[in-house]
Amino acid sequence: MTLAENAERAARLLSDSRQRVVFAESCTAGLVSAQLAAIPGISDFHCGSLVTYRNRSKQDWLSIPAKLLDDPGPVSEIVAAKMAQGALQRTSEADLAISVTGHLGPNAPPPLDGLIFIGTAVRLTDCEAPRCRVARHRLTKASRLERQREAAGLVLHELCRELD
Repeated sequence: MTLAENAERAARLLSDSRQRVVFAESCTAGLVSAQLAAIPGISDFHCGSLVTYRNRSKQDWLSIPAKLLDDPGPVSEIVAAKMAQGALQRTSEADLAISVTGHLGPNAPPPLDGLIFIGTAVRLTDCEAPRCRVARHRLTKASRLERQREAAGLVLHELCRELD
């Protein structure tokens, strides 16, 4: 499925479920939000995106502790979860948040090269902590731009998975 097709499917599922989403994007640098925003009428369900490309932005905008960004680092399951939770906490009208953090390369340390984590946080009630899950993916494309598009497609796929 293409990136545009994933976005169309996500938009239909958001509309059908009447849920609103917010994103916290690092390695995709706003591409997920931009792809979804190309769909007419999506403003009813798309709250926006916090593009936290740098660690300091993750700290300042999403309250990710500096110690987590040092160890285990920004490309980690815990940081993806905290990013989604932070975006959901800061966006009162959103029902769910999806985050993505990863290393697109080149010159990435081999264990991190092409590794991404996608976090999902779902608001349950005002009194309960959000339900969270994190998916780990290894990107298969060769170039940085192709990997960024692949990652954005995986984010939209995870959004659809949550809404299904």
